[in-house]
Amino acid sequence: MSRALFDIHPVDRFGGSGTTIRRPREIACFSYDKHRRFSLGDSSISYYYPPNLPADLNIGFNTFQKLDDSADEHLDALLDTVAALEKETLKKCEADIITWRGMMTKILTAPFDMMNGFEMNATCYQGTIFIEENNEYKNRQKEIQRNQRMPPGMPSQEQMMYWGYKFEVLSVLQQPWDSTPRAEIEGRQNEVVNNAAQYCSVVKTGIGNTRMVLGGEVDAVWDCKPDRKEDTIHWVELKTSAEIRNDRDMLKYERKLLKFWAQSFLLGVPTIIVGFRDQQGIVHRLEELDTASIPGKVKKVGRGSWDGNICINFAAAFFDWLKRTIQGDGTWRIRKQEKSPVIEVFKVEDSGHGDILSSAFTTWRSSMA
Repeated sequence: MSRALFDIHPVDRFGGSGTTIRRPREIACFSYDKHRRFSLGDSSISYYYPPNLPADLNIGFNTFQKLDDSADEHLDALLDTVAALEKETLKKCEADIITWRGMMTKILTAPFDMMNGFEMNATCYQGTIFIEENNEYKNRQKEIQRNQRMPPGMPSQEQMMYWGYKFEVLSVLQQPWDSTPRAEIEGRQNEVVNNAAQYCSVVKTGIGNTRMVLGGEVDAVWDCKPDRKEDTIHWVELKTSAEIRNDRDMLKYERKLLKFWAQSFLLGVPTIIVGFRDQQGIVHRLEELDTASIPGKVKKVGRGSWDGNICINFAAAFFDWLKRTIQGDGTWRIRKQEKSPVIEVFKVEDSGHGDILSSAFTTWRSSMA
């Protein structure tokens, strides 16, 4: 089985700031409700409203309605949304790559994230590369994480995951604040946490010579979505992080900022709200971050543990290489093993598209030809 290899290191060869970036613009959206039912449109959109502090993120842990995401959803929801847009506009959604934002985040951060690996499935159809997460690999990693023994006094992985979802519930409303009853705003602490409901933005963007359509969850909007599609949407990403007590904590936080920045940069989310919590899961303060300024701050006042320009230039070069590597029929695996300095791409099926593309999508695209 022949493998094509793309060297991540040395990362210095990706220095400078020459890569053009196409500002992400929302072209469509879809929602999941709390029962994980899919619908086109923004029915699950949330509105940011600051939580009352101090906020206890432990409340309701025993009633957490956690989504079972072990089943493979492939790209179905994203492709259904793209097809609906094409039916409405009678125009093909032209892109070099169509995928989830999460896949692009892993690639964008690869130069400075040696510890983590990833596995993705890919196929080429009508000149576009479609990329999904390898579900088997994802489930395997989650199992390893679940079984990880935490140091004495540290909360479990499950509890820390819950803290993140709880912070979101405490920071959003289901309608704009001026039409939300005061009792609802103040009663968010007792709301049951359900992580099945999601609002997903579908954007057109580009890095270097590669045009992309990405789908990804957005936590909330700062005010309201504008009526005009060309206007900027003031999205907000909600994150929690441990309070910074020493230099080691600062370095850990800086590395977290790499992922925070990449996720928000790719979807065009301008603002990140970080809730800083203590070891017991109590949020005592909030910090508002401007996504675009994060790489500059890390370079100037941080430990310089990562460089945003290197990430962007690396991604542009990798996508150019990937477009030359994945061509014609069949399915491929895109893999970076933990601590590996290379990304490998190899063919796993000589024909067809696996289950990456739904039959509904290929039937629709065939009818457009």
